Amino acid sequence: MNINIKVRGIELTPAINDYVFTKVNSLERFISADKDSIVAVVEIGKTTNHHKLGDYFRSEINLDFPGYSFRTEAEESDLYVAIDISKDSMVEEIKNANKKKNTLFRRGGRIIKRIIRGFNR
Repeated sequence: MNINIKVRGIELTPAINDYVFTKVNSLERFISADKDSIVAVVEIGKTTNHHKLGDYFRSEINLDFPGYSFRTEAEESDLYVAIDISKDSMVEEIKNANKKKNTLFRRGGRIIKRIIRGFNR
């Protein structure tokens, strides 16, 4: 998985870098595509520099691989929480896409089975 990190308004420390890499790499187990073809663009930072309270840390994850493109974002009062929430949202989006793909596959199988049954009668 290719991971690109963009930082806005904060300094990228090794701790933040490692945290983002571990969270985004954990998404690989939900994706059935080739691991080299997955591109993840993670954008983290502050929305404003003059606030001291409220949700001003932002995390956005864009995940692209053949046939799919996903995007999640979160704004929280803590950077690590924002990264966690956007990662959890990405997991839900990937799971929903997999469910939809399986449902369409099964629906097609049911239609073919009905057609075959109709020819045998």
